[in-house]
Amino acid sequence: MPLNTTSPVNFKSWKTLEKLSQANFDLKSLFESNTNRFEEFSIHDNEFLVDFSKNLVDKEVFNQLMKLAEESDLKSAIQKYFNGDKINQTEGRAVLHTGLRSAKNNSAQVDGVDVYEDVQSVLAKIKNFANQVNSGNRKSYTGKTFTDVVNIGIGGSDLGPQMIVDALAYYKTDITPHFVSNVDGDHVMETIKHLNPETTLFVIVSKSFSTQETLTNANTIRDWFLKTANPDDVKHNFVAVSTNISAVEDFGIVKENIFPMYDWVGGRFSLWSAAGLSIAVSLGSEHFQALLDGAEEMDVHFKNATFDQNIPVVLALIGIWYNNFLGAESEAIIPYTQYLQKLASYLQQASMESNGKSVDRAGDKVNYQTGTIVWGEPGTNSQHAFFQMIHQGTKLIPCDFIGFKAPLYGNKNHHDILMANYFAQTEALMQGKTKDEVHKELEEQGLSTEEIQKLLPFKVFEGNKPTTSILIDQLNPKSLGKLVAMYEHKIFVQGVVWNIFSYDQWGVELGKQLAKNTLKDIQFSKIENQHDSSTNELLKHYKS
Repeated sequence: MPLNTTSPVNFKSWKTLEKLSQANFDLKSLFESNTNRFEEFSIHDNEFLVDFSKNLVDKEVFNQLMKLAEESDLKSAIQKYFNGDKINQTEGRAVLHTGLRSAKNNSAQVDGVDVYEDVQSVLAKIKNFANQVNSGNRKSYTGKTFTDVVNIGIGGSDLGPQMIVDALAYYKTDITPHFVSNVDGDHVMETIKHLNPETTLFVIVSKSFSTQETLTNANTIRDWFLKTANPDDVKHNFVAVSTNISAVEDFGIVKENIFPMYDWVGGRFSLWSAAGLSIAVSLGSEHFQALLDGAEEMDVHFKNATFDQNIPVVLALIGIWYNNFLGAESEAIIPYTQYLQKLASYLQQASMESNGKSVDRAGDKVNYQTGTIVWGEPGTNSQHAFFQMIHQGTKLIPCDFIGFKAPLYGNKNHHDILMANYFAQTEALMQGKTKDEVHKELEEQGLSTEEIQKLLPFKVFEGNKPTTSILIDQLNPKSLGKLVAMYEHKIFVQGVVWNIFSYDQWGVELGKQLAKNTLKDIQFSKIENQHDSSTNELLKHYKS
């Protein structure tokens, strides 16, 4: 059954929230008036503590956000999401990446067929392949063991696996991962120039096996490989994740080295599938399974928790509050670990490609904001980069602070300094620094009255900047899987409320189509296609 097509602006809760948004929300006052605010505005789920008490939300706003979820028929939408209903209506597909990490038989079906057994069969093939590579039983074309794996893909076939192996580098096997995505020839050559073709495994990830960037890079790498090998050797060092069996075989990859993809899993949510083969090889099959287990734990929480105690639901609705009622256009993701340096980029794609839509599910132009601009950088680096704007700029920028109670290498001194910054920044953003506090501080430094008056306005922090603190016991495959799934479900909830289709991405197609014409104009002597005058002149200058 399809999702409903009611515009959220027609809901009573939406209209009430519009009125409530006119109030002045002062975080310090909210804490002073409610000594139980932390307990009432936080959720503890096993190793996850999510504190959303430092947000510009009071009880009345929170209750109306819960009503907004109910009026949006979110409970029914969640059931359809997990059951395999074709909620990606413009492409006629189910959205069932959750089915990839279910450890127990479930009722998920696509076109009336249970998917559980097939998913488990492919997962077993992934694990078996990873075990063979890591044990040294699977050899290269010269009989040597593999030392490196290169993932060749783009978008979700690159960003997801790359983010995961970076985040879990501590758990890496002896196989060193590399990623090639950009069609930029310099990128691919920089990646392979120090690799040994005799000990490198190549994983080509392309559902259609026709994606321009991926196939261009794959062919370039194969040409490089064949400088020291024969065409028959491709079958030993290359594997593919694809549905286009004939095209993969034409490339030289044998059928047993082809891993299937499902049309009911979108690329940006596919790391849990065979598209994550490089994850399994790089981290080992046990860690890959732990990643799936963590995601499933969040799936169960999301399905079963009441909305007011449901982490993805609460985060999604608070995001809608900022986006649609308080005028915030972006949100920052600040993980306090260098391991998660690619998390913001990954979530940027997952969120902005999903919910960057201006047409609702009825096919009508929306008259409200959808989507948010997602960006970020690890702390403490980010504190020395863009925090100036968050603290004293003119824009409202809600932030997610992600921290871990224990470090991986056990260096307590470093970790205490890191986490002191984690806690201090959220407190500073909320509390700010008043004129009186600044005046006293400068006075104690021995400045004159005149000097104080000159400096005073520049050193005042108005505070009242919202943050959400996500505090996790430790970064490991299971907790990372749970964290990523949390954000996946947040994206889903927001799409449901905004009455948009989150799982198509027609917006990426136009540029691809035009690129075919411009490539012809670059490769041939005359510019024959019709372009605007600017593009024509740019092409002429490029060719000159």
